[in-house]
Amino acid sequence: MPDALETAGLTTAPPPPVAALDAEGLRLRRLFPHYDAMQAQARRRAPRFAYDYAANGVGAGSPNVAHNRAAMDAVRIVPRYGLDVSEIDTRVSLFGQDYAMPLGVSPMGNPGIVWPGTGAILARAAQKARIPYIGSTVANESIETLARLAPDVYWFQLYALPAQQHRLSLDLVRRAEVAGAQVLVVTMDVPCRPKRVGDVANGLEVPFRWRARTLRDIALSPAWALETLRRGRPGFESLRAYLPEGAGIFDIAAFAQREMGQAITWDAVARLRDAWPRAMVVKGILHPDDAQRAVEIGCDGILVSNHGGRQSDAAPAGIEMLPAIRERVAGRARILLDGSVRSGLDMLRGLAMGAEFTFAARAFLWSVVAIGEAGGDHAANSFLEELRSNMGQVGVTTIEEARALLG
Repeated sequence: MPDALETAGLTTAPPPPVAALDAEGLRLRRLFPHYDAMQAQARRRAPRFAYDYAANGVGAGSPNVAHNRAAMDAVRIVPRYGLDVSEIDTRVSLFGQDYAMPLGVSPMGNPGIVWPGTGAILARAAQKARIPYIGSTVANESIETLARLAPDVYWFQLYALPAQQHRLSLDLVRRAEVAGAQVLVVTMDVPCRPKRVGDVANGLEVPFRWRARTLRDIALSPAWALETLRRGRPGFESLRAYLPEGAGIFDIAAFAQREMGQAITWDAVARLRDAWPRAMVVKGILHPDDAQRAVEIGCDGILVSNHGGRQSDAAPAGIEMLPAIRERVAGRARILLDGSVRSGLDMLRGLAMGAEFTFAARAFLWSVVAIGEAGGDHAANSFLEELRSNMGQVGVTTIEEARALLG
């Protein structure tokens, strides 16, 4: 007997993009329907030291990570009804490029320690989903490799190497330009190396050292161990060019530890602006005066972020600072948001509070750890489905309308 909805001429089939998923995509949607399910599975699959490295913030209990989540959850959007939301358009243009939705993959340092091959998996997924992928200076794949995997959506994130008047910083920027990176993202919020107490307790250090506790954690994570044996231990491949031939991963890690983790000054940002011919974003901005300074230097975008709660437990959440920064910038630069973006609803919250684009890291990472090769695709599909659903729920059909929700 036909369903009552079918009799009325309606359908019970899920809306796009879910309807376009293959059988495996639909299976993953059932198994991992939300962020918490992916994180729980990731915690089971990754060794404890690796999971804690990605999940934790700075202090005991990671209070700033929790604060980011609380600030995001505090945003409320009053829905409007009686509107036609049958056709929802999530497409958006940013820095002259068109993307499928206002979401990108945030830069991640050394994600291969959490799950081998994460960088390459996410670069391919971003290219397929038509969303930006920001490759870190300390990614496990080189600038050139990531640019080949995501040729239409690759951005490069720079951690400054200030020695010799930023000679290596400028060379990394040159390589990114040659490789075809569309945007340079200069990270500002690592003026010194923080003491992350969880990593200290786990004995996680650079260069990585084997300990009895580490070996125990690995023995309890056989899938991770086998994948690491298959792919090899991760290193910082973009930095290999600056070491003698034959340098090993310990040598590269020691080089990164020695050369990075220092403040980048506004004078250095201005030099990078002069050297980079395309769009340039500064990442880690929270104070409106810093946003103003970036605009004066000629930066094209401000990525409002507190580094995922990984730098200072006293820092406000990015979403809390969006309104003040939007008011100060006043349309002179694009405003982007990073921090506790876990779902399509969080994307919508960010847009409503003043962002033009959002970025996520842990949501993509947990999906890869939980699922493997298909994890990046699953995370992108989940974000897009949830964004469309939540836009319809509040009564908007375009990203511009979403940005006007809270005035």
